Amino acid sequence: MLNRHKGVDFYRSKLKEANGYGEVWNTVKETVKDCLGKHRVGMMLFLDHLPLQLGAYHSVGTNNIVLNKSLVEIVEATVDSRLEVNAFVYSILLHEYLHALGYMSEHEVRRLVHRISSESFGKDHVATNLAEKSPWKLLQGAGIPSFVQSKGQMEIVKDFDRPSQDYIS
Repeated sequence: MLNRHKGVDFYRSKLKEANGYGEVWNTVKETVKDCLGKHRVGMMLFLDHLPLQLGAYHSVGTNNIVLNKSLVEIVEATVDSRLEVNAFVYSILLHEYLHALGYMSEHEVRRLVHRISSESFGKDHVATNLAEKSPWKLLQGAGIPSFVQSKGQMEIVKDFDRPSQDYIS
């Protein structure tokens, strides 16, 4: 259950005002900590042009999440609001973060993404809607190309996971 010291209004505002991957990521970590009591530091985010049916992936045993840059660019060009883009990125990163925390079952991860989104933002929020229906719901009727050609090496997102505490305490 959500630790109500922050609450729905806090998280709605935080996601709406988030500027960049690092700020969305902080919201992911805080909502997971409040809902599940779990956290992990030292994660790294890479951007790459992946097949469009793949939002992101986490390689087991690493601190890496690879996010589909092409898909994010399409969402940014398709939707009308920063909140929708942030909710899309939030949903994808939350899914992969849960894998990084050790949840391997896709069914369980999808259920947890919905639960965390609902508890953190409320049942009527765009992030909860995407968790319930699918992040790809934002792209219905967008005329997405069938494939994206890789444009070179992955890009690392600097200052992505800024730890709020030292590794050694």
